[in-house]
Amino acid sequence: MEKKYTVKKTNPAAWIVCIILAVVWSVIAVVPFIFMALNSFKDKFEMLVKGVFQLPETLNWANYQEVLAGNFFRYLMNSLVVLVVALVILLFISACAAYPLSRFKFKLNAPIYSLIVACMSIPMHITLIPVFKMTQKMGLYDSIWSLIGPYVAFAVPISVFILTAFMKGIPVEIEESASIDGCNRYRMFFSMILPLSTPGLSTLAIYNGVTMWNEFSFAYTLTQSPTSRTLPLAVWDFQGQYSMNTPMIMAVLTLTVLPMIILYIILQDKLVKGMTAGAVKG
Repeated sequence: MEKKYTVKKTNPAAWIVCIILAVVWSVIAVVPFIFMALNSFKDKFEMLVKGVFQLPETLNWANYQEVLAGNFFRYLMNSLVVLVVALVILLFISACAAYPLSRFKFKLNAPIYSLIVACMSIPMHITLIPVFKMTQKMGLYDSIWSLIGPYVAFAVPISVFILTAFMKGIPVEIEESASIDGCNRYRMFFSMILPLSTPGLSTLAIYNGVTMWNEFSFAYTLTQSPTSRTLPLAVWDFQGQYSMNTPMIMAVLTLTVLPMIILYIILQDKLVKGMTAGAVKG
């Protein structure tokens, strides 16, 4: 006897509400960036004379030229080095921890997983003084390498939590078939699990990358000289240097935000896949 399936019609009113909410959220997210970018092309006193919501008379590139002529590229390179190294270490450690937690059955599985999840509740700022003293004793103070350890340590719990749930959604039959063909655990992990976990890893890269890119507290505490500081501190320095030149500060903020926007545009499809993975099970 054939089963009859009924397709539930989507309520048009629900679609309209969703579209309206999406448009409102897009406006809230995009308008501040457009406002910041447009004002970065204005002269020093143009915002005061004609208002902040007026279009610039001409595209004044002098603000960007002056910013780029300073130490901006050094700040940018420091942020890129810290971001890339920290993300590579973070994703590798998280993947290595999530795989046994999602696949192996042993007595300490649940306690270890619970301990990792509990670490998510530790406030980052209460460790500033211990991390500062430890960094001084290790001889890493006032260097970009002092930031990598704290960034990775505080991102590991949430990354393992998300990646463990993602790997649990990978069919076990794939590994069983590979084991029949003589594939060991190490090769199975690097050749099968990691490639299949690319959407989840990409989601973690974007999520943690934005946090590391904008992190200020540890960067301010563990670095001192301009040669070791990252982009959030560049905004801080430029704000003190050009406190009366708002368009110049807008130019710095625009240049600081652009790399993360480009990263999101490149990885947005993998971000969506990683967030929706496991939502539908057949």
